[in-house]
Amino acid sequence: MLKIILVGCSGKMGAAITAHIGNSNDLKIIAGVDKFRDVNRPYPIYENITDITEPGDVIIDFSNPDSTDATLSYAESHGIAAVIGTTGLSKAQEEAIQKASKKVPIFSSFNMSLGVNLLLELSKKAAAVLGTDFDIEIIEQHHNQKIDAPSGTAYMLANAINEVRHNTMRYQYDRHATRAKREPNEIGIHSVRGGNIVGEHEVIFAGNDEIIKLSHSARSKNVFAVGAVSAARFISRRPAGLYSMKEMIEEG
Repeated sequence: MLKIILVGCSGKMGAAITAHIGNSNDLKIIAGVDKFRDVNRPYPIYENITDITEPGDVIIDFSNPDSTDATLSYAESHGIAAVIGTTGLSKAQEEAIQKASKKVPIFSSFNMSLGVNLLLELSKKAAAVLGTDFDIEIIEQHHNQKIDAPSGTAYMLANAINEVRHNTMRYQYDRHATRAKREPNEIGIHSVRGGNIVGEHEVIFAGNDEIIKLSHSARSKNVFAVGAVSAARFISRRPAGLYSMKEMIEEG
């Protein structure tokens, strides 16, 4: 039985992961971490991860960047794996993840959906095949409670395409502040916030006389919960190192 510590257990993603693990036979959440503790969960909830007394095997962190440093520190000091699904991380925190992965296995992804990561691979393939004759725009849509913009997934898509283009692309956020024609080395990134949109991502390749659109639509947070739990199973069998959906997909 794989013992899970769930950071951000009181949020919507925490609820989805709790429900998904509740239906599994090989995982159990032994403790949760959240500053909001007045929720009904079938495990004890601690305000700070350092207060946990139950021994765990894997941490799943779907909270906010304020908790990431504590999660990494706890994983290192207790020698356990961690799945980091939190978005909006700073450059320093991304570097901290790299550093922690030298001691313990860390699975980090801006998006835990298998479909989104397939979208990423398809976007890379399209960028390579279509070349520089096609302009690239990324549109992401999320609910009105999401704080960071653009989304981590939009950055993940842009970075993957930029790698194909040998990191020669420049990111243009919206266009209201720039009165100039579009440059060929731009990737436009646009954010929409409204209602309870779970997550929509579209990559547009606009050429002369033809347009190619690749998109993914998440209809519930369950898709991310499934991915996070799969990542926990995957990372629990790995030595120290930094892993992503790419390695998990390749394993099959």
